[in-house]
Amino acid sequence: MMEHSRDSGHTAEPLPAIWTGRATNRVQWLLAAAGAACIALAVELALDSSWGSGTAPVLMSVIGLIAVGLMMLYGTLAFVHVSVKVDSDCVEVRCGHIGLPRRRIPLSHVVDAEFAPKVTPCQWGGWGYRWRPEQGTAVVVRRGEGVVVTLGDGRIFTVTVDDAEAAVRAIRARLGLTGTGRPAEA
Repeated sequence: MMEHSRDSGHTAEPLPAIWTGRATNRVQWLLAAAGAACIALAVELALDSSWGSGTAPVLMSVIGLIAVGLMMLYGTLAFVHVSVKVDSDCVEVRCGHIGLPRRRIPLSHVVDAEFAPKVTPCQWGGWGYRWRPEQGTAVVVRRGEGVVVTLGDGRIFTVTVDDAEAAVRAIRARLGLTGTGRPAEA
């Protein structure tokens, strides 16, 4: 009887020249709708203001609603999805529809990559681009699997992405490492 290692099925698959993956969070569209509602309310208030107490309170309300609405829109639309690209030179992480914020990590700076089976927003203090002194930096758009990249200077970068094991295999193959790495505690 032959024994097969866990990774034996993956070694037969050819490694793509460029690995790409995405992760999406549809729940954040509700927050984006709330931001758009704030902006719509501000416009309505500015155009149809019948307040008798003067223009200063109306102006402050309109400016406040527009500011809150824009922050909610950008904060949610920027992190509705994330795309990860691994090529022969770097690991690139792009957030949202316009690709900002963006993080480009040259593979020459990467020491190791590990699969994290469970990354949650609670571990990082919410959705988005996060930094925690004891954990490093992360892009968290949803709960689930992720990639943990260890850099040469000791810093750690985590990103949630679908099929994170394939991303880890792609990174490790380009680094000359074998396997998918042990599951990280991120």
